[in-house]
Parts: sequence; C-alpha cells; structure tokens
Amino acid sequence: MTRMVISVSGKGGAGKSTVAALLLKLLDEKGGRTVLAVDADPASNLADMLGFQVEKTVAKVAEELRRDIERGAIPPGVSKKDILEFKVYSALKEAKNFDLLVMGRGEGEGCYCYVNSVLTGILDTLTKNYDVTLMDMEAGLEHVSRRTDRDVDYMLIVVDPSKMSFETAKRIKEVAEEVHVEFKHMVLVGNRFSLEDEDYLRKRAESLGMEYGGLIPEDINVHRFNLEGRPLLELPDDSPAVIAAKKLLEYMGLL
Repeated sequence: MTRMVISVSGKGGAGKSTVAALLLKLLDEKGGRTVLAVDADPASNLADMLGFQVEKTVAKVAEELRRDIERGAIPPGVSKKDILEFKVYSALKEAKNFDLLVMGRGEGEGCYCYVNSVLTGILDTLTKNYDVTLMDMEAGLEHVSRRTDRDVDYMLIVVDPSKMSFETAKRIKEVAEEVHVEFKHMVLVGNRFSLEDEDYLRKRAESLGMEYGGLIPEDINVHRFNLEGRPLLELPDDSPAVIAAKKLLEYMGLL
C-alpha cells in the first residue's frame, strides 16, 4: 500500500482542526490502514476535539532531554537522538485504528523552534511505519517557512468565509514557493460555507492555482459537540460535516 502524508493548514480559527478530526473519524471507522495523527499546533486543539487527555507531548520529552544533557545525566557514548526517538514513541496515544502524537508547546523562549526541528527529524522515521500520516499544523505560515511540511502528498488549506482566510491561503502558497517546499497536491477546502458557495470556492481555488477539494458545511452537530466538549469521533454518520468529509477522503483516494 502506498504511504500518504496529508497536512492541514490555514488561518487560525478557519477550522483546520475540525477538518482533521472529521477525516480521522472516518479513517478510524473504516480501518484497514495504519494511521498516524500529528497534532502540531501548540494549542493542541485536535487532541481536545478527539477527546484525548494528553500527559506526554514531544515538547515535554524534548525539554526533559535538554535538562538531562545540561545536568550531564546522559552517559558518554549514548546517542541523544536514540533517547529522544524512544521518548517520542512513548508519547504516542493509541486509538482504535490510529495513533496520536501531540507536539505541544515548549517552555520558555526559543524552545518551540527546537520542537519543530525535532518534528522535522522524526517524521521521516515515524511515517514509514504508517500507511497514512495526517498532520494538523499550526496556524499561519511558520510551519512552511521552517520546512516542517516536506514530502507532503496533500496540503489541505482550510478557508472560512473571510477575506483574511483567502489571503492566508495565498501567502501559504507563496511562502512554499519561496522556500522551495513542494506538495504533490495543494488543495483548497472550504469550512462553514453553504452548499451554494461551491462554484465560488471552485473559482477561488482556480484563481489561486490550487485544486478544489470541496466544502464542509455549517453543522449544528459539530457546533454542539464542541460546546459540550464531546469528541468529534462520536458524531453521527448522517451529520452534514461527516458526509462532506467523506467526499474529501474520496477525492484523495482514501475511501
């Protein structure tokens, strides 16, 4: 089976974590593939939406290693990379048909840049063990400029009904070109649009030089689940957002 890496990006608040959670719900229910979900947003919204209580994050285990190095607690000849890789694997949370890795937020100034470098280094190793890797990236452009999206098959750029959302989508594409990050497919996905906006979104995607992957409509079930803190994995299959997410998975050849 061909391995696939999917990255979900966009303006803060556009709904990228919601889109990622919907895709994971469907992949989890379908089974048949090994799936790794990476919550790379410091806010860890994806973990919350999935209903996961996370004690270990990559940021925490990286900070533990940094302190051990400073204290001289690492024996000579022991590979720091191997220790860190072991710690990262121990931070994986297991669901029914997917594993979740939460990057988290570093402590103090500059630490999160280090966490990003860790992410870049370990994903190549991790993704080789999974059929599908789905990454919920931090909002905006930093992850692209830091080159943490290399070797991505589908870059899903989520937009909401706002001018700034489309401006962010445009800048993500521009920054990717500036730093020579290539995606096999750069796909515009609308969130909280009405079905009547389909033609508008298709034209906007074309004008931005992107593919059009579809839209996730406003869904009262998603709204209520988020308000009540219920996992989106439990959304009913007839929810409009779930039905739309199925079409997006079909577009990527995963259903």
